[in-house]
Amino acid sequence: MNDSSAYVPPKVWKWEKESGGHFASINRPIAGPTHDKELPIGKHPLQLYSLATPNGVKVTVMLEELLARGIAGAEYDAWLIDIGEGDQFGSGFVEANPNSKIPALTDHSTETPTRVFESGAILLYLAEKFDAFLPSDHSRRTECLSWLFWQMGSAPYLGGGFGHFYAYAPSHIEYCINRFAMEVKRQLDVLDRHLADNQFMCGDEYTIADMAIWPWYGALILNRVYEAAEFLDAGSYKHVGRWTQEIEGRDTVQRGRMVNKMRGPLEEQLRERHDAGDFDTMTQDKLEAAE
Repeated sequence: MNDSSAYVPPKVWKWEKESGGHFASINRPIAGPTHDKELPIGKHPLQLYSLATPNGVKVTVMLEELLARGIAGAEYDAWLIDIGEGDQFGSGFVEANPNSKIPALTDHSTETPTRVFESGAILLYLAEKFDAFLPSDHSRRTECLSWLFWQMGSAPYLGGGFGHFYAYAPSHIEYCINRFAMEVKRQLDVLDRHLADNQFMCGDEYTIADMAIWPWYGALILNRVYEAAEFLDAGSYKHVGRWTQEIEGRDTVQRGRMVNKMRGPLEEQLRERHDAGDFDTMTQDKLEAAE
């Protein structure tokens, strides 16, 4: 790999497959499927195709929250999409999400199946479909959507920016790490100042804005992404920490974090979810013990 300080961009960029980095084997500059693979369809109207990354956790938390409210129509099948193996480039998944990113949702309760992709769009779709976790008052609804879209615009700086250069790039580049660390700390300060005066992102009401922001920034506070909490002095953001712990304590959030999970303790991994009872009988530790 060339010394970054000596790099001169060419007139026309060309893809070098052996560029290095954690995701070099699956990253590419073109869209579309790489192979034929249909998506499975389970017994429920809602079919989720995902992985327990922060973006995937948003949706499984939302679905578990809806079910906890007694909304039977929110029952769902969750199918594992292993992005490390390139499942997101299968023909069926590309049909569900032409952007080839998890999560993707298909709602079979509509006259023709409705596909929904982008995690923020899925949260909003479910909130409107079931009239839940989205304020009805116009002003508060607008505030909620502002924070939802804040997360969608901000998190790429955390993940694709800071996370990539701090944890995944083939070499540490001081300029890149400093640039994105500064931005992530600014974002944490935005949240900390707001949460100093609000229990949740939209006042005292727990909404899809919290469900969108917590899997990214709560995970950062809890040192679950990039192992960077100490580097970013995450503990100094006291109000974000209080909010993080409050949401962490919800049973629905604990269940949502388990769905489509492939890492961590085996008893916390529910790689597929088709029924509420699966949390008790189908976690990875039980499946492997039965082999």
